Amino acid sequence: MFSRIKGDVNSIYERDPAARSRWEVLLCYPGLHAIIAHRVAHWLWNKDWKVSARALSQCNRFLTGIEIHPAAKIGDRVLIDHGMGVVIGETAEVGDDCTIYHGVTLGGTSLASGTKRHPTIGKNVIVGAGAKILGGFEIGDNCRIGSNAVVIKPLPPNSTAVGNPARIVDKSKKAVPKKEPEPQPDPKAQVRLAAYGVVANEEDPYVEKIKSLENLLQEQQARLDEMEKKIS
Repeated sequence: MFSRIKGDVNSIYERDPAARSRWEVLLCYPGLHAIIAHRVAHWLWNKDWKVSARALSQCNRFLTGIEIHPAAKIGDRVLIDHGMGVVIGETAEVGDDCTIYHGVTLGGTSLASGTKRHPTIGKNVIVGAGAKILGGFEIGDNCRIGSNAVVIKPLPPNSTAVGNPARIVDKSKKAVPKKEPEPQPDPKAQVRLAAYGVVANEEDPYVEKIKSLENLLQEQQARLDEMEKKIS
């Protein structure tokens, strides 16, 4: 237990630029407090002390604003940043090294008891603020889910999903090529934590399609202008 807590503290200190010391992380981070309390509640749940586990879970919710069902499985070095309003359901699973922001719901869409109703989140996944992942499916490793996205289908590993309903942003296909090279970020300014699930240089696929149509219209207009000159 103590080795896991030490790993959690070190992970948060390394990943969160706002953390100034490990003591600050240990004393002042409700996300860490919620995970520590959940591990005790999860142990009680597995020992068949269901009521005690639920009671501890309710105290955890009251103190931190984070609701985690005692049956949920949470991996190591998980960062719940800010944390207020996070809800993690009974059959949910969260892999190691994940980052979950405030207002996230790992919820279910089925009322059938004893079934897998909540999502399984892979390792090193970032879930942006306000995102909802609803259903008993899997989110692959290294995925990023944008703020306020509503995910209702599985995501393959290494993908980025945005929107409502969420759709995968395919970075390999750019509808409109960049005319000017993008400025390279300063490596010293980079942080290992990609805040809020998506990065600034990823465009919405619908925006890319609209830009492609605009370029096509401009080309057509140029051809019409050239034809008018020839006729006149």
